Amino acid sequence: MKVLISGASVAGPALAYWLGYYGHEVTVVELAPALRKGGYAVDFRGSANKVVLERMGVLDELRARQTGGTAMRFVDEQDRQMLRLPPEFAGGELEVLRSDLSQVLYERSRDKASYVFGDSIASLEQHGGGVDVTFESGRASTYDLVFGADGMHSVVRRLVFGGGRVTHQGYYIAGWDLPNSFGIERDGLMYNVPGRLASVGMDHRDPARAGAMFIFASPELTYDRRNPQQQKEILRSAFAGLGWKTPALLAGLDDCTELYFDSISRVDVDRWSEGRVALVGDAGYGATVGGMGTGTAIVAAYVLAGELAAAGGDHTAAFAAYESQLRKPVRVCQSGGGRTGKFLAPRTRVGIAARNRLLGTPFLLNQMLRVGEKVSSDFEIRDYLSSGSLCRKDSHESGNQPGTPSTAM
Repeated sequence: MKVLISGASVAGPALAYWLGYYGHEVTVVELAPALRKGGYAVDFRGSANKVVLERMGVLDELRARQTGGTAMRFVDEQDRQMLRLPPEFAGGELEVLRSDLSQVLYERSRDKASYVFGDSIASLEQHGGGVDVTFESGRASTYDLVFGADGMHSVVRRLVFGGGRVTHQGYYIAGWDLPNSFGIERDGLMYNVPGRLASVGMDHRDPARAGAMFIFASPELTYDRRNPQQQKEILRSAFAGLGWKTPALLAGLDDCTELYFDSISRVDVDRWSEGRVALVGDAGYGATVGGMGTGTAIVAAYVLAGELAAAGGDHTAAFAAYESQLRKPVRVCQSGGGRTGKFLAPRTRVGIAARNRLLGTPFLLNQMLRVGEKVSSDFEIRDYLSSGSLCRKDSHESGNQPGTPSTAM
């Protein structure tokens, strides 16, 4: 089938790989002019993530790029340690920079899909023969299926599903790169006052560079998502007067060319598909941070494409099976996103002290680590590759095989 995927971050390239593997004609459209660089680290936890990455043939490459995890050291204004959380607390079993993950998935999928950067979907119209799509560039085409993998602010979700329910969790998060003039080494440093977190960590690829991450409590704001200068002013205003390294980190915004700025929010839609259109990843069930969204997107792309192959192209049956399998475990993972802002930037001094005291207790810290491992391992996924009926038509071409099927069976 001729299919269109909107979004080239994580879910989009992962889905492009699997749809291309099963023999579909895939186009990926991405609003950004190129793959986005920078961004924070993302992690994978649990057996399902590992199995899918193995089947894609990218696990070893990601391991070669892994950060090794970053310890989180909460400090006071004089850099005195208040709490230290070990690398595995945030880093899971495998942690990589989001930009590295996106690059690996793009490289793995680009022989199976056509990528179009600097464009976006303007309108969609479904009919019995397919989906008519018009792009912002003015070009138009008809596709058998369309997939929204375009994140929390999904155009596909807005056009087809009425936007769903995007619930603001009371916080905003921002990240940007800057020179490592702070002497930061392995541990990320995190400084709290009520309702605000300023932090900085070394870039694992280049110790001369660093990454800032700021989180602040706020009612929902109105701003232009395509205007980074406006977003920088929001950050400067929210953190005005804060001590520690905050002024120097904010000064790094002057030369920042790629700023990540978004609300901490949760996406819910009643159904993940409508006719010939389906959502995957954050577009359908996102939680900005803390909801294990990256691993979820990787597994979901594998399941969605596999169910479509198992159903012989019957998209109605495939979409129903995809949602039936993943709805419950995805919601369990997603629920963690609502606690992230409160954990990293408690709104009161009492809340900050309580977090530091509780997690400074080894027993309670170990209990939290065990809970995280259990939640992340709840996915049970089907082995679509073991059935001969699911092999793509040109499977004799060695370049179109899964990366390591023998280890995944």
